[in-house]
Parts: sequence; C-alpha cells; structure tokens
Amino acid sequence: MLKRLETPSVYDVRTDELYELDDEAFEYLRGCASSEGCDGADGDGEFVKYCLSEGILADEDPGVRRPPINESPVPSLRYLELQITRRCNLRCRHCYIGPTEDTELSVEEIRKVLDEFEAMQGLRVIITGGEPLMHRDFKAINEMLPRYALRKVLITNGTLLTDKTLKDLNVDEILVSLDGLCAAHEALRGPGTFERTMQAIERAIGAGFDVSVSTMVHPMNLGDFDELAVILRSMGVRDWTVDIPCPEGNLKDNPSFALTPQEAGRFLEYGWGDGLHGGGQGHACGLHLMSVMADGGCARCAFYSENPVGNISEGLLECWRRIRPTRLEELTCDCDVIEACRGGCRYRAELFGDAFGKDLYRCVFFGKI
Repeated sequence: MLKRLETPSVYDVRTDELYELDDEAFEYLRGCASSEGCDGADGDGEFVKYCLSEGILADEDPGVRRPPINESPVPSLRYLELQITRRCNLRCRHCYIGPTEDTELSVEEIRKVLDEFEAMQGLRVIITGGEPLMHRDFKAINEMLPRYALRKVLITNGTLLTDKTLKDLNVDEILVSLDGLCAAHEALRGPGTFERTMQAIERAIGAGFDVSVSTMVHPMNLGDFDELAVILRSMGVRDWTVDIPCPEGNLKDNPSFALTPQEAGRFLEYGWGDGLHGGGQGHACGLHLMSVMADGGCARCAFYSENPVGNISEGLLECWRRIRPTRLEELTCDCDVIEACRGGCRYRAELFGDAFGKDLYRCVFFGKI
C-alpha cells in the first residue's frame, strides 16, 4: 500500500515492512497501482526487479482495494491503539485499566475511526481491550476489517482463541499476554489460564498467524525468563515484548506485584523484535502513536486515558493535532544513550515526578544508575 508519510513510502501490510521512496519511485508505483497497471520496461530495471522480489509489485492484479493517497499530518499518525471494549473475562492483578467495565465503542464508531485513520495514511491498528473478543459485536467488527489497508494486530489474553475463532479472524498479527511460566502467570491471571494461553499461542501459530507475546515483569516470574525465551523461540514467536507494569488500576490494590527500578530494570534486556509502535529520531516515545479509548476519548497512549486530548466525535485528525511530540532536547536526561533510550516511558517518568525526566527502569537497563 502506498502511503504519503513525511517521506513517500510503500507499506507491506503482510510483513510490516515500510519502504521509503524518492518522488520518482513513488510516482512510478502510483502508476502501477492504477487500474491499468504498468509496464515493467517503463521503470528502472533494477528497481522493478527489487520490487518484484520483495512482493511490492506483482505480475497480476492482486485484487485488493486501494485507498486514497493523501498527505499525512506531520508528524504522521502511524500506529493507533484502539480499545474497543473494557469488558474482560479475567481479573488480572496488575491490569492498569482496573476492574472490568461495560463500556465499549459501537460498530459505527469503530468504522468511523478506521476510515479516518486510513485516510491519515495510518499503518497499524492495535485492537485491544479489556479483552477485545468480549465485545458484543465483535463478529461485525471482524467482518469489516479486511476492507482497510492497515495491518491489524489483536491483543488478547488468549483464553478465548478457539479453533473456530481463529478460522474466522481477520487480523494479521495476534499478540498474546504471557506473564511467566505456570505459577507466575496464574498468580496474575488466575488458575487454569497458563495452559489455555500456551495452547492459544500454539494454535494461532499453527493457523498461520504472526504471533507475538507480551510479558510483564513481576516478583514471581524473575526466574522464568531464560526458560521462557527458549520456549517462545522454539514455538516460532515473532516478537517478544518485555515491560514493567505501571502502578495504576488493579496494581494499586496488589502492591506486592510491583517492583522497584533496581529489581526490574535489568529484565528489559529480554525480548526481541520491534514492538508495537516505532519511534522517531530526535523524539521521545510516542511520536507516531495515539490511543482511542472505549469511551471515545483520545490520548497520547493508553496510560493517559484519564487525561484525554479530545473525543472521536471531534474527529481523529483534530485530536491528533492536539498531541505535542516531545523532543529529546527537552528532556532532563543527559546521558550518552539518550538516542537509544529516548527517555523511556514518559508516563513512568511522570510517576517519578518529572514529565521531562527519567524513566528509572530504563536507566537501570542501560546501566546508568
């Protein structure tokens, strides 16, 4: 899919690869994307050969819908976290959202948001909850997903991923929450959840989905990471994200599951892959990310749900324009790894008392404290 981002680009929804182009290459591919297609002899031979080898060009019309190519806002909104419901079938002790609520976006609201996000040249929609499969109208939501030129990522606890659900599921990637081996995982998520989650990961990979895993560091899984890494690699997990839960929601009522930066920071070295949203040179976390909450509020990320910048009723673009990106030069961080660290999580930094200060968990990870 051609995308008019800050730099003209072509995005492969299937592989999550973004190729930056010059104007000449972009216009050539735009011609190829027309109903008439293009003659390979009209373009640069090496460029055409490369595009064919990467699957950017095909010898036949792939028959996919091609959305309008518009100029994106600057910075571009590339990653949208879409919380479709706050309903959930589990009561996880560390969940930042808190107790399950009967709050969810309507199908029409979701359709409007996806239309606007696609028009803004978005790349990836991250469908989350609660447990998104608990949405009352998930079947209708799932049926509308194929029409969008976006990579669809479903975040789930895995316990509802049956063979039938997977057979009908219209997403490109499934991210499953797995918080350690059996005892550690079930300490957070409840008895019987570990086996169901592991079966879901295996079942989803077997069904041909890209599968990623997210693990939160907590006191009961500190000895699990080496074994967990071996298991996940052997299963064929695409990405493994390791992070620290924030002391919000249910974690406030379960403080024994929280860890200090000195205890947890070193575990951020585990994991692999690029994660759910990329950054941008010279900027702190979240340059191309926004979250839409189940009540329609828009925030710079889900942690900021209590401080929305607006509501989807005002339009996605208007809400996005209200989020001011943070430049690294604005941070009080002064170490030599700031470009790699990018100041860490801005929300965690605020919890330490300084919106432009340090995420101490990342400081420990980089060996700076």
